[in-house]
Amino acid sequence: MRNVAPSPGLLVAVILLVSDRSFCQDTTKIVPDGTDGSTLILHTADPLTKKLPPNEFDGSYSTFKIGLGYIGDAATYSQDAVFKHQMDSAGLALGSSIETRDFRVLMSGVLKTKRALSWKTGLMYDGDKKLWYLRETGLTIGVPELFGNIFIGRTKEGYSMVKVMNGHSPWTAERQMALDVIPILADGIKYFGSLPKSRVFWNLGYYNDVFSKGQSFSTYAWQYDARVGWLPFYDKEKHRVLHIALNFRYGKPLDGKIALKSRPESNPAPQIINTGTFEADHSTHIGGELYYSTGRLLLGSEVMVHKFNSSAAEDHSFFGGDVFATYFITKNIRPYNTTASIFGFVPVRKSVFKGGWGEWEAVLRFSTLDLNDGSVQGGKFWRITPMVNWYMTRALRMEFIYGYGVLDRYNMKGAVQIFQVRLQLSVL
Repeated sequence: MRNVAPSPGLLVAVILLVSDRSFCQDTTKIVPDGTDGSTLILHTADPLTKKLPPNEFDGSYSTFKIGLGYIGDAATYSQDAVFKHQMDSAGLALGSSIETRDFRVLMSGVLKTKRALSWKTGLMYDGDKKLWYLRETGLTIGVPELFGNIFIGRTKEGYSMVKVMNGHSPWTAERQMALDVIPILADGIKYFGSLPKSRVFWNLGYYNDVFSKGQSFSTYAWQYDARVGWLPFYDKEKHRVLHIALNFRYGKPLDGKIALKSRPESNPAPQIINTGTFEADHSTHIGGELYYSTGRLLLGSEVMVHKFNSSAAEDHSFFGGDVFATYFITKNIRPYNTTASIFGFVPVRKSVFKGGWGEWEAVLRFSTLDLNDGSVQGGKFWRITPMVNWYMTRALRMEFIYGYGVLDRYNMKGAVQIFQVRLQLSVL
């Protein structure tokens, strides 16, 4: 099964099966495909289900699925005189470009054991750093006795819904700036699950740098994460969801030092706010999530504060967040996935290659990150982003993005306009 935008009927069936941890006539088992809400199906007896998609195979001891992903960006920028002066002061250049953001190959499967066991590995080419590295790789163990699953290996920490989601699935081109403070990957163990009747969900994790030390994302010696939330109401039939969650993270920066930086939510651009390296013995991160969906309309916000403490230097606090609204111009919905308590890929009812219009989604977001505190003056940036997503097929998406932002740095305030188009292929 391709988990990129399945049909609405199949999606609802998968959600029901996962949330209830049940079996459909004892012929099909649904298990998590890693920790980002994706799922795998293990077919066991029903001859009607033996025909598999071309990217899935059924072996003697395990199923096997292969996926591909590609993101390409074209961007140009219009800067006022003050912003240009700020870029010169930072030694940065902001110019037009067409480049590959990333290319990834993913493999996963379900082991044919009595207890649900699935495996996953991924390899990604980072267009910015021009390097290949492992993405989510590990083993997911079903623990229905504890109402969830345990993942062991390399994964996303589990702080923030948007940071848990597959990077190809969110409504905007890039995650908000305030999430750049949290590393994209970590090695360790994560326990995630839910109580369907009370609609409470969680993920808890511990990670360290034993295997990842020296890699660009490994900026902490160790860290603990917790994400706990509640669905005050969840109507599967009408696709109405109210989602509330809290995030907590506590960690020890590597070698007692840390540097925070972020791009202006445009990957071809340089990191225009940057604290430089400062001393920090440990850090505490607290965030909140609020999402409301009526099906076609999705409203949401995530805010967070990042605190860094040092016994030999100043303590520092940094704040950021976003608020957004999305609306499907076509009569479609963004499904909510109870496997990981996130919103999933958008289903496409009729692709452009079959005479349809695909699906069209309008998005408006405001986001900000303030990296100024005491002797650390990394800058403050806010941005407003109207954009349109065109889901041409289940696997092919184009994004038309405009951004207007203001940078407060070097005792100056400069403005920049961002014009960007993104092409995204997701055979996942």
